[in-house]
Amino acid sequence: MCNCKWGGCMTSKIMKILLVIGGLNWGLIGVGMLIDKDLNVVNMILGSMPMLEGIVYLLVGVAAIMKLIGCKCKKCMAACASCASCKVEGSEQNM
Repeated sequence: MCNCKWGGCMTSKIMKILLVIGGLNWGLIGVGMLIDKDLNVVNMILGSMPMLEGIVYLLVGVAAIMKLIGCKCKKCMAACASCASCKVEGSEQNM
């Protein structure tokens, strides 16, 4: 797996931002359950617009699937080719 941080195409960067937002939101939901409070930030911000809230959740899910599959565009592949951890991984896979 590539450890490239923020290199690549705009779609890849948006995907990573959505995953951070989703991860933080799920973490806050978990903390909220432990302290008996509703800390769902997406719901707090977009609760009055359920359709938009659903779209945000859907986009976070799509971002997770894209992360599993990986972006194969030229820009992402070039960023990955320049990443030292990817070169090490590639040599380990060839062994």
